[in-house]
Amino acid sequence: QVQVVESGGGLVQAGGSLRLSCTASELFFENYAMGWFRQAPGKEREGVACSARGRGVTYYADSAKGRFTISRDNDKNTVYLQMNSLQPEDTAIYYCAARYLICRSRAADYDYWGQGTQVTVSS
Repeated sequence: QVQVVESGGGLVQAGGSLRLSCTASELFFENYAMGWFRQAPGKEREGVACSARGRGVTYYADSAKGRFTISRDNDKNTVYLQMNSLQPEDTAIYYCAARYLICRSRAADYDYWGQGTQVTVSS
């Protein structure tokens, strides 16, 4: 059974940084596109970034471009999201998700999800 587990969330002041980690098991990790999504209270889940083998990385959220960096370590079955210059509007539950081969921006296109990790940015 595929398991996806996120970690690294927490409370940080505006301007600070966090690094989220996501580990996926029971799948051939390097063949899977790994995406980060976030959902703020009362809002829809939105794609933040995705990494896929041979296709580089894609950033979906305009607010993430230039501040967030997605990377992956296939040997560790882990994908990371480095978040810098965090702002209160980045406050959300951050989810990691997996789908076969190709990144997509829609949450509905992903097959496996983690439980999410809370990120709270205070002003």
